[in-house]
Amino acid sequence: MALLAPAFALAGCDGGKDDSQPGIVTNILDDALPNAQQPPPPDNAIVPAEPLPDIPQPEDSAESSIPAPLLGRWTGAAETCGDRAAALELTVTPDRLIFHESEGRVTAVKGQEDGRVRVTADFTGEGESWTRTLEMKPSADGRRLTIVNDGASVTRKRCN
Repeated sequence: MALLAPAFALAGCDGGKDDSQPGIVTNILDDALPNAQQPPPPDNAIVPAEPLPDIPQPEDSAESSIPAPLLGRWTGAAETCGDRAAALELTVTPDRLIFHESEGRVTAVKGQEDGRVRVTADFTGEGESWTRTLEMKPSADGRRLTIVNDGASVTRKRCN
C-alpha cells in the first residue's frame, strides 16, 4: 500500500482542475479585430490576370497509342524468346515500352507514310528519368521490329 500512495497523490493533484479557461483568447487577431476588412490594394500593386479560359482537352485518340502491329513481346534477333535476362527484351503495350532495365510511358505517337511510327515516351530506369523519341518500323510480315534510337538501329524478332 505504501508503494501506491505516491501514485494516488499525483492522480489527485489534477482532479479538480477545470479544462475550460474562460478569458483566454485562442486566436488573438480574430478577437482583437472581429470586423476587420482587407484594405484596398495600393495603386502600384500587382493584380493577378484574369483566370485562363477553360479549354477542353481532346479525348485520347489513336495518336497517343502505339498501333496494334507493334504490340507484343520482342527480343534480339540472336536471343531466345522467354529469356527474361535477354538484354534486348522489349514488351510493347498501347501506352508503354518495357525494356530490360527501363520503362517508358508513351506521350505521343505519330505515324509516317513509309510505315514507321515515331513514339515519344517518358522513361524511368536505374534511378534516372528521361524523354526519348524512337522510330519503330515493323517488317512487312510483322515478325521483325526495327527501332532507331539516336541514330542507332536495332532489329528485334517477335516472340508472340
